[in-house]
Amino acid sequence: MTGFVSFVGSGPGDPELLTLKAVDRLKQADAVLFDDLSAGPILSHARPGADLVGVGKRAGRPSPKQHHVSQLLIDYALQGGRVVRLKSGDAGLFGRLEEELVAIRDAGIAYEIVPGVPSAFAAAAAAGIPLTRRLTARRVQFVTGHDVTGQLPHDIDLKALADPAASTVVYMGKRTFPALADLLFARGLPTETPALLAEAVSTPHQKLVRTTVAELARHLTGDSGPHPALILYGPLAEGDA
Repeated sequence: MTGFVSFVGSGPGDPELLTLKAVDRLKQADAVLFDDLSAGPILSHARPGADLVGVGKRAGRPSPKQHHVSQLLIDYALQGGRVVRLKSGDAGLFGRLEEELVAIRDAGIAYEIVPGVPSAFAAAAAAGIPLTRRLTARRVQFVTGHDVTGQLPHDIDLKALADPAASTVVYMGKRTFPALADLLFARGLPTETPALLAEAVSTPHQKLVRTTVAELARHLTGDSGPHPALILYGPLAEGDA
């Protein structure tokens, strides 16, 4: 009998931010294929004896190829067990969910998607700020800071990203943010636009830095550090420190 795959969003890293459904699926799983940011205490909820397989991808580090991860999912499911594909944040937000969905659909394997707390929401909560604001931030936009080559995507909508009335969240953008900032300034974004760098959100290594887009771009021009981070800018970053 073919098994079943649960794509589970693990949230930003704090195990207390797991949903009840996520914990239930981990307790039932015969195998858990997890991202780097879903490791640590979150895996303590896995059923004793379950196979725990790290398949995380990190920029600039050796990582499993996507086709290999998809094949592992298929192989485990074809053994008839319950498989959890544990992804950080919410699986559907910059989590390469679609490639894995296509692979298991083509293999005739049943699945479900269990939402998780997106890291952007956790970052805003940790900083004590809203993502929307009446009159000044009626729109929220999420964008990836790099493409498959690790470079700033060439087809991003700079007009939208330079909108001073939008709250913008940049995922995986520490290395490319200086180049992005220059393009935004050329499109009219004020250099003093408030910005927030949120590193390792909800983990013991969490660090929040309030600054401006121009200052953050200068700060990230050198070594951007090892921790995963989000960059938030716009009206949302005007809250109290």
